[in-house]
Amino acid sequence: MSYFQPIVWQLLGGTVFARIASFMTLPFLAIYLQNDLHASPLMIGLVVGISQLAATVGGFFGGFLTDQFGRKPILKISVFCWSAVFFAFAFADSIWVFLLCNALNGLCRSFFEPASQALMIDHTDERKRRRLFSIRYTAINLSAVIGPLIGVLLIQSASMRIPFLLTASMYCMYGLFLLLILKNVPEMHTPYAQNNLKSMSTTLMQDTTLLLLIIAAIFGSFVYSQTSSTMPQLLTRSLVDGLQLYSVLIAVNSLTVLVLQLPLGILSERLSIRTSIVIGVVLFMAGMVGFQFATNWSTYIIAMVIFSIGEIFVFPMMSAVIEMIAPPHQKATYLGVMQFQSLGGFLGPFLGSWLLVHFADQLYLLMAGISFLSLICYFFAFRRKEFRL
Repeated sequence: MSYFQPIVWQLLGGTVFARIASFMTLPFLAIYLQNDLHASPLMIGLVVGISQLAATVGGFFGGFLTDQFGRKPILKISVFCWSAVFFAFAFADSIWVFLLCNALNGLCRSFFEPASQALMIDHTDERKRRRLFSIRYTAINLSAVIGPLIGVLLIQSASMRIPFLLTASMYCMYGLFLLLILKNVPEMHTPYAQNNLKSMSTTLMQDTTLLLLIIAAIFGSFVYSQTSSTMPQLLTRSLVDGLQLYSVLIAVNSLTVLVLQLPLGILSERLSIRTSIVIGVVLFMAGMVGFQFATNWSTYIIAMVIFSIGEIFVFPMMSAVIEMIAPPHQKATYLGVMQFQSLGGFLGPFLGSWLLVHFADQLYLLMAGISFLSLICYFFAFRRKEFRL
């Protein structure tokens, strides 16, 4: 336990607690909107996707304010605002209120995430930060397994309002916990006096490496979103037991990441970040090609395992590489700007559905091609930085 400072372990534990809370409700939002509010598919897609869009815009401001005013104030404010948003979810009675609430949900997340990561970075030795991001990613995936299971039990025994109220209460409890533990934690970050929004925006736009990494991450997020948007549609079209297979594939993805994240994460520490990301993207591509030519359960499961291992190599490393290229006084800003990758998660279901209509037979090959584009972006990004990644 001494590998990290106590505050880091406390924040990692808080990450599990907070993510379980959100995963109890948000995965079932579309079902609730369809069954209880009888919303159209277009409106459901808009409500579900708006949080990603809000996070795309809000990440920059959240990171900038975190660097300006410190990690602790932004953490405290954002988590209590997050609690208020879920209380509003519980009493929402129209599709437009849900739209607003989910936009605010994405905004709160885009403020909380850079502040939380930056605070952990501040209190972690540079040599241990890759391990930190690996453990944090494992914690998030653990929450993604536990949260929906609790959510299903709650929804079956009560109305959807109860899970929303419970989530709001959990965020409030987490906020009180942060007030307690952060009281004696020193603010390691010193605000940079020359920071202002205009100069910061100009600086970021001139950082070609950062822009290339953002574009690569958007491509990756777009491809990954297909596993929850177009994949179930394709499977139910092409296989009689497609829905059952999709359920198994989601479980395989979660189990693979949970079991292999830490051992592969520790193994990848012997590699450069560049090598880890290249391996991950190549496995992404191989997984998509595998889906394209899969004909039965076994081949689909093998493809999903390959794809999931690629996820292990790529996603945790993104925070690590952003942390490495960010100037000391702009860590949170750079981490916040990486929220732009959420644009891929927002566009994925919509453009993916269009591709499904026009290119259903080649969809996974197209996704492999988009993964290759992300690999090219990573290649040029790493060439442009004059230090060893």
